Amino acid sequence: MTGSEDGLEDKGETENEGDGANGNEASRSEADRIDVPESHPRYESLLTRHRIEHGVEAGITSKQGLIAQGRGEAFDYLLGEETIPSADAAERAAAAQLLLADHPVLSVNGNVAALVPDELVELAAVVDAALEVNLFNRTDERMEAIADHLRAHGAEDVKGLAADARIPGLEHERGKVDADGIYEADVVLVPLEDGDRAAALGEMDKVEIVIDLNPASRSPRVATIPIVDNVIRAVPTITAHARELADADTDTLERIVDEFDADEALAAAEERIRNGEF
Repeated sequence: MTGSEDGLEDKGETENEGDGANGNEASRSEADRIDVPESHPRYESLLTRHRIEHGVEAGITSKQGLIAQGRGEAFDYLLGEETIPSADAAERAAAAQLLLADHPVLSVNGNVAALVPDELVELAAVVDAALEVNLFNRTDERMEAIADHLRAHGAEDVKGLAADARIPGLEHERGKVDADGIYEADVVLVPLEDGDRAAALGEMDKVEIVIDLNPASRSPRVATIPIVDNVIRAVPTITAHARELADADTDTLERIVDEFDADEALAAAEERIRNGEF
């Protein structure tokens, strides 16, 4: 996916009722229920689309999120629908950076919540990060729906509802954040992000990890660590690297981060998009 899922959607009847493992299983089962065999060559693509559709029905994802999903899928097709080596290197650097952080936060919007709720909760646990919901078209109903959805998938604490702080320079709703969440964070993972908030977070001297399938988008270009990959691959890959690096010392983690070159990663992604084989 690329870009954000900006848009307003009234809360519908959520299908994430229940809690713990049972609620988690029921929610993901419904979101993944498509009448297509796994042997179908476009199974993963169709499954991802269905998760976004289910998110709209559940009041989690906006209708505009469907457009963002389609745009991102086009870029993913050009990338070969795979994690290219430069993206894997970025995901490893992201894992190291999150492990080095004193106060990491994973920002969550509607598309991300619909696509990778389990994976976000797992990553947060592995790197000891907070989860914070942040939306452009923010309503109390939609914020609660996403928070409930994350809780149904195992999150114990979801930030974003207090909105007791503001990112300087942002007049729209994405500027509202929790004082003990994104506002105080030293490292923020911002998947499928708006360029203006990404730039504003950079002005606050935060380390930004951005997941975006378009290497020409503003968000990855202002990020400390831009990851040009599909969020459904990127998040679990970051988690896998974090598990591998869990016992690494500080010098090793800092070396991984220092050796990562954001400009080279963006250039490699653009090269694949322009000249990759179909």
